[in-house]
Amino acid sequence: MTEDNLTLLEQKAKNAGCNVVHNAELKNYTTFRIGGKVPLLAELDSAEKCVKVIPFAAKHNVPYYIIGRGSNLIADDRGVNAAVFRICGEDIALKDETVMVCFAGTPLVKLCNFALEHGLSGLEFAYGIPGSVGGAVYMNAGAYGGEIKDVITCAEVMDKNGIVKKYFGTDLDMSYRRSRFTVSGEIVLSAEFTLVKDDKAAIKARMDELMEKRRSKQPLEYPSAGSTFKRPEGSYASLLIEQCGLKGFSVGGAEVSTKHSGFVINKGDASFDDLMGLIAKVKAVVKEKTGYVLECEPEIISDREEYRR
Repeated sequence: MTEDNLTLLEQKAKNAGCNVVHNAELKNYTTFRIGGKVPLLAELDSAEKCVKVIPFAAKHNVPYYIIGRGSNLIADDRGVNAAVFRICGEDIALKDETVMVCFAGTPLVKLCNFALEHGLSGLEFAYGIPGSVGGAVYMNAGAYGGEIKDVITCAEVMDKNGIVKKYFGTDLDMSYRRSRFTVSGEIVLSAEFTLVKDDKAAIKARMDELMEKRRSKQPLEYPSAGSTFKRPEGSYASLLIEQCGLKGFSVGGAEVSTKHSGFVINKGDASFDDLMGLIAKVKAVVKEKTGYVLECEPEIISDREEYRR
């Protein structure tokens, strides 16, 4: 990446109406509150801006990362030598009585509240998930027995060259914490969800019940990226970690939560190395004692070769 190409990208982003931040610190854009500087962060609040700006970076050989609300990310506090595109903003509309269409940057909590306002049920499970629609579709987010794949009808996406496509139904290839996009690298621009009509009070009651479960069982008072490990087939990460005596185990400022052992939390001063060291230790002990291989759920942003996927 040359300085000239980065300058061209900055001008392109500004011309498209994007907010641009120089030397942005990723700790301010991730829920773990960890992450160093990037030379350029551009905020894209519409599909049109995404189509104009992101392919320009690829064409001019500027490496980049796509983020949303930063709720499923671990960013290196050494920083990265790449541009970061933050897909943000919101745009939700009813396509018909039971179908909602929204921009990828829309926070899930806004989407859930919009569904509630229109008496639509099916997204209650997502209430309280701190991510955005794009990230939720990308990883097929889920909780409490529900998943995005249960309610999504189609997704509009763009490849690195700016070609826009739509995928429907089984072509989305969704399964536990994955979709076709985790493999293809295509960028989600918008999504369509089909829900069912229901009584608003009943929907609100289910949303409140699930939110209370989150508050009572999850360490929401600390920075984290939610569940740190994917559920291994045949067991649960939190159960295995607890069985191995790792609940409360810490490395520096990073700790396996004493409230929920499936969460690694930032006690306030954790570094990227603290966090990755703790994750490595947990994986090693669980494998040694149980035979299960845990897989880290959050995406990692780092220039270090050992953390690139």
